Amino acid sequence: MAEPTTRQRILDAALDLFGARGVDAVSLDEIAREVGVRKQTVLYWFPSKDELVDAVLETVAAELVVVIDAAIRSAPDDPLDRVDAVVRAVFRPAVRRPALLGLVREVSRLPSSRAERLREHIQPLLDRCIAYLQSEMDGGRLRPGDPALVAALAYATVTGIATEPEALRAVGWEPSAVGLRRLRDELRGFLRAALAPAGAA
Repeated sequence: MAEPTTRQRILDAALDLFGARGVDAVSLDEIAREVGVRKQTVLYWFPSKDELVDAVLETVAAELVVVIDAAIRSAPDDPLDRVDAVVRAVFRPAVRRPALLGLVREVSRLPSSRAERLREHIQPLLDRCIAYLQSEMDGGRLRPGDPALVAALAYATVTGIATEPEALRAVGWEPSAVGLRRLRDELRGFLRAALAPAGAA
């Protein structure tokens, strides 16, 4: 496997540091030290901290699209199995790299202009999800409902892990790999029960 480029190493370090400590608390100097390059090298690839933050968010959004597309392609035709595969796929990167949860938390604190740019990257994926749920509801393979609200509830659950950790801790949940798998399985079961058509086992 090819060695990551300097640009990719900077993005990886920035993601981990931003996710662990917050965007405002991390300087370009710290990112440069983490990568083992001079600050000028970071600025060569990303002329400002804002551009680096944007690039990190775009990278995460693009990776999410790839992961979800792969999950949908490899899942069986049954819509409940496909929904299940997508939930498992979304949680897998967070279990492997907990800093992603911190990055989600940071997105909720971004200026509206930057959050809007991130939304533009994710919106086509959400639109496809809503259209898929609608077609399966129309075909009777999923319980009729509001597909946009179902998608929003699932999205809110995932982002809530990062943005409301104290509420989850209050019910005994811990933000560990084991805790994430537990929460993922609860969400999978909830969505399966909520979307199963009437009379399904």
